Amino acid sequence: MSKFLFEDFDEVSAKQWKQQIQYDLKGADYNQTLVWQSPEGISVKPFYHEDDFKEEFQPIPGQPQSWKIAQEIFVDDEKIANNIALDAANRGAEAIIFTAAEDFEPRTVFKDFPFETTSIYFELTFLSEAFYGKLVKFFSQKNATVYYNIDLIGNLARTGNWFHNLKKDHEILDSILQKHDSEKLLSVDATLYQNAGANMVQQLAYALAHANEYLNHIASEAKQSVSLTFSLATGPNYFFEIAKIRALRKLYATLAKEYGVNETCHIIATPSKRNKTLYDYNVNMLRSTTECMSAVLGGADTVCNLPYDELYHKSNEFGERISRNQLLILKHESYFDAVSNPADGTYYIESLTVELAEKALQLFKEIEKGGGFLQQLKEGTIQKKINDSAEKEQQLFDSGEMKLLGTNYHPNKSDRMKDNLELFPFVKRNPVKTLIVPIIEKRLAEKVEQERISNE
Repeated sequence: MSKFLFEDFDEVSAKQWKQQIQYDLKGADYNQTLVWQSPEGISVKPFYHEDDFKEEFQPIPGQPQSWKIAQEIFVDDEKIANNIALDAANRGAEAIIFTAAEDFEPRTVFKDFPFETTSIYFELTFLSEAFYGKLVKFFSQKNATVYYNIDLIGNLARTGNWFHNLKKDHEILDSILQKHDSEKLLSVDATLYQNAGANMVQQLAYALAHANEYLNHIASEAKQSVSLTFSLATGPNYFFEIAKIRALRKLYATLAKEYGVNETCHIIATPSKRNKTLYDYNVNMLRSTTECMSAVLGGADTVCNLPYDELYHKSNEFGERISRNQLLILKHESYFDAVSNPADGTYYIESLTVELAEKALQLFKEIEKGGGFLQQLKEGTIQKKINDSAEKEQQLFDSGEMKLLGTNYHPNKSDRMKDNLELFPFVKRNPVKTLIVPIIEKRLAEKVEQERISNE
C-alpha cells in the first residue's frame, strides 16, 4: 500500500503548502493568523516540513530504552515507610523516591525490599556525611541501583540558606565524593524553577548553569567519575515539554564533553505543581496524565506522578494508588513503553528541541559572563528573572487568557473546599533570616482559591 501511494502521489514542497494555506486564508495575514509566539520567544508555525531542515537530525544523547514508574514516600515512621514501599513495589512501582528530614535506620525501611527490580532515589532535606556513609555501606551489600541526589545549590535556592554553611557544606560534599566517587551522588533539582514560574528557556539555562557549578568544582578536584541526575517538572505545553527534556540532554552532553566527563545524564520527571488546583480537583488527573506523557515521550528515565489531591490531603493510599495507576495505564495499556525515542524525526518537535537548546545555551553564556549561577543567585538576578516570568504568566491567568478548567474557566460555584483541607495549600511565608532571597514555588490559582475559601 505504501509503495502504491508513494508512486501515485507527487511530493508537496513547503512552498506549495504555504501557497495553499495563503489561498485558503482569503487575504488574511499568514503570520498574524496562524503563527503564534511562545513565552520563550519561539515562533510556532502552522506546519513543519522537510524543506525547513538543511541537515539531518542529530540523535539525542543518552535517550533511555525504557522508563520506570516511581512513587514518592516520606520517611517518618520507619515501619510504615517500609510497608508503603513494599506495597507500592508489589503494585507496579519500579522505583521509590524516599524523602526524609532526618536520618533513619535503613535496615528497617528496606526490610524485604526488592532491590534487584526497584531503583531507589533519595531526596533528603539535611546533609550528613555519616548518614550518607551509612547508606552507601548498607547498599554495597545489596544488588541495588541507588541515586543519592545531593544538591547543595538546590537547597540554597529553595531555602535561601546552606544546609550548615558554605564552608562546611562543601567540606562534607568533597569528603563524600572522595570516599564514594563511584556512586550516583549529585543532582540538580530543576523542578523548583518550573514550579516558581520560569519559562522553559530559563529552566534549561538555569539547570545547565546549576550543573556547571558542580562540574567546575569536581573538575578542580581532579574527579574523573561523575554521574549527574536532573529532576524536572513538566507543564501543560505538551510538545514543548517533550522538546524541553530532549534539549536538556543535548545541552548537558555539550557541557559534559568540555569537562571530559560522562555525557549522559539521568532524568527524573514529575508533573508541575504550578497549574494544579483545589477546586474541581479531579481535573488534576487529566493535567498530570498529559504531563507524564510529555515526560515519557521526551525521554525521562523515571517518571513520578503527583497524586490528584496532593495539595490538600495528607499522603493517602487512594491518591497514591490512582497516581501510580495513571502511569501503569500509560505503560502497559497505552503502549508508551513499546517504542523508544518516539519523537525522533518529528519535524515540529525536532525544531522545538533545537530552538529551545539554542536559546538556553545563549542564556547560559550570559549567566557565566555575569559570574556564574551561584553569583547571580546571591545577587538576586536569577530570582528576579523568574519572578518577571511568573508575573507575566500570572497576568495571563488573571485576565482569563490562560485557562484552568474549574478555576477561572467554567468554575463550579457550588464546590466547597474549606472543610477538606488537611494541608495548607498556599505559599507559606516564614520570617526566617536567609543568606539569599529564596526561590518560591507558587501556583497560578492561589489568589482565586483564597478568595473563594474566604467566601464559603
